Amino acid sequence: MAAVLIAAKIITIIGGLNWGLIGVFDYNVVDGLLGEGSVASRILYVVVGVAAVVTVVDLFTARYIGGPGE
Repeated sequence: MAAVLIAAKIITIIGGLNWGLIGVFDYNVVDGLLGEGSVASRILYVVVGVAAVVTVVDLFTARYIGGPGE
């Protein structure tokens, strides 16, 4: 399970960097590599969204259920 959480966090960070590039330079790396509106880009957006949900669930699970040191 730790590998899934690490992968989710890395994917979330990469997604965040892409959003930063969109905001600052108006350049979308995903669309640039995979094509705007392509099936592959839509799948990648879903993967990034799922990774973000996994990261949020991990954040609140670690804080309220497991807690530090358990």
